[in-house]
Amino acid sequence: MTTNLSLHTFNQGFKWSNHSSSLKRLTAEQRQHFNEQGFLVIPDAFDPVALQPLIEDLDAAESGVDAFLRTQPDRKLFIARADDITFATHLVTRSEHARRFTRSEFFQDVVHDLMGSDIRLYWDQAVYKKPETDQPFPWHQDNGYTFVEPQQYLTCWVALTEATVESGCPWVVPGVHREGTLNHEMTDLGWECFADPPAEAVAAPVPAGGAVIFSSLTPHKTGPNLTLDHVRKAYIIQFAPDGATVIQDQGGSPTRTLCNAPDRQYWILKAGEPVTD
Repeated sequence: MTTNLSLHTFNQGFKWSNHSSSLKRLTAEQRQHFNEQGFLVIPDAFDPVALQPLIEDLDAAESGVDAFLRTQPDRKLFIARADDITFATHLVTRSEHARRFTRSEFFQDVVHDLMGSDIRLYWDQAVYKKPETDQPFPWHQDNGYTFVEPQQYLTCWVALTEATVESGCPWVVPGVHREGTLNHEMTDLGWECFADPPAEAVAAPVPAGGAVIFSSLTPHKTGPNLTLDHVRKAYIIQFAPDGATVIQDQGGSPTRTLCNAPDRQYWILKAGEPVTD
C-alpha cells in the first residue's frame, strides 16, 4: 500500500511507537485502533452547551482575521481566504477560556493514554469554513507543514458546530501514519502529500462537541462546505512531548527550535500529573 510513497527529507529511520501505559479515559480497543489506523472519533467528547463561552472568544478572534483578509490583495493570505476559510492561531494567548479548555481533563487523559507523561501544548487554532466553499483542503500531514521531531505528536480536531460530510468534516487515510512524514508539494490550497490516497479514505463526521483525534502523521483533509448557511467551526489543538523541536532548512543548514514558548507551549502533563496553571 505505501511502497511508492515519497518520504520527507528529514524523515530518516522513523519507527512508530505504540505507547503503552495505564489508561485513564480510552479503552484498550480505542488505543489499539489509534495505533493501527492513526485516528479515533469520539462523538461526545464535550457538552456543546458548555462550549459557548469558548466559541464566543473564538468568533471574536475569527472576525478580526476575516476583517484583515479583506484588506489583502485578492482577500487572501497564504491558505486563508475571506468568505471561504480562515485560521485564527495562538488563541490561548488571548482567551482564558481557550487556555482552560486546552488543559481540560479530557485532553490531559487522552494525551496520557496515547503519548506519555511529559506533554506540552504545541499549537492551537480555530479554522472556520464558510458556507458555499466549494474547494476541499488538500491531503496533508500536520508534520508536513512544519517538521517537528519527534515526528509523532497528536492533533485533536474539535467540532464547535456540527461537521458533516456536506459541511466539510475531516477525512483520514488509515495506516499511512506508520511511514512517518511524507514529502509534500505546495498547491494553491496548501501543502499536499498526494492527490489520490494510497488506501481507502474514511470520512469522520462529528456532532458539535465531538472530536476527531489523529496523529500528526495521519494524512487527512477536510471536504468543501456545500451548505448554504452553516459555518463549519473547528478548534484544532495539538500536543507534543516535552523536548520536541521544530526543524527548518535554512539554505541547506537545518536549524532546531525548542517548542517551549511559555505563553502558548505550556505544560499539559508533567511527570504524569495534570498541570493547571
